[in-house]
Amino acid sequence: MTDPIADYLTRLRNAIKASHRIVEIPASNVKREITKVLFDKGYILNYKFEKDGPQGNIKIALKYDPTTKTPAIVKLQRVSKPGLRKYAGAGELPRVLNGLGIAIISTSKGIMTDKEARTEHIGGEVLCHVY
Repeated sequence: MTDPIADYLTRLRNAIKASHRIVEIPASNVKREITKVLFDKGYILNYKFEKDGPQGNIKIALKYDPTTKTPAIVKLQRVSKPGLRKYAGAGELPRVLNGLGIAIISTSKGIMTDKEARTEHIGGEVLCHVY
């Protein structure tokens, strides 16, 4: 696998389209941090890190509206790819849907949202957009 983050996002996207409640994804440190950001911002219901084999798994409970059954995550879009990395300084961090969505940024202080990176006044690699 050449792009584990794109695989992570694709597994989430496919599970949402199939209306699954839980999705299981092979774990890595970056995927764990992205999962924590998605949970903190309310895009997923819950998560659990399991130690199975050498790398373990991440079990993610997806979040849906109870009345309309629409998912909390409408779109997941990979921005920075292995072939073309996208970096943004503190002043030019992207705003997703004019602040309604989040951009997940990999910074020198860890993985965080674009809003948190703006308050810390640091830039980094723009991993993906979520809304």
